[in-house]
Amino acid sequence: QVQLVESGGGLVQAGESLRLSCAASGSIFRFGVMGWFRQGPGKQRELVASLSRSDSIIYGDAVKGRFTVSRDNAKDIVYLQMNSLKLEDTAVYYCAADIYYSGIYPRANYWGQGTQVTVSS
Repeated sequence: QVQLVESGGGLVQAGESLRLSCAASGSIFRFGVMGWFRQGPGKQRELVASLSRSDSIIYGDAVKGRFTVSRDNAKDIVYLQMNSLKLEDTAVYYCAADIYYSGIYPRANYWGQGTQVTVSS
């Protein structure tokens, strides 16, 4: 059974930084693509960043240049470093594994429970 456990969310002011962590049960290398989605208030869930086994990275347009996805293979953890946070980054952030595309829409087979990130002015 796959378990993904997120941590690191919280309340920060605009312009500050946070780092989210996603600890997986077992090796993260068994997943082709891992990454992060988010769902803001009244919004649809969107892809924030994905990282493939071959180190191919995709970022959502809204976070390019500010967020960085990475992994620690020895610890089976995927990170999301979020810098220069904006009010519109407020959302529940979900770790995801086995990310794939259904047409143009990113989906995932496995999800964490989510961690809240709130950015205040």
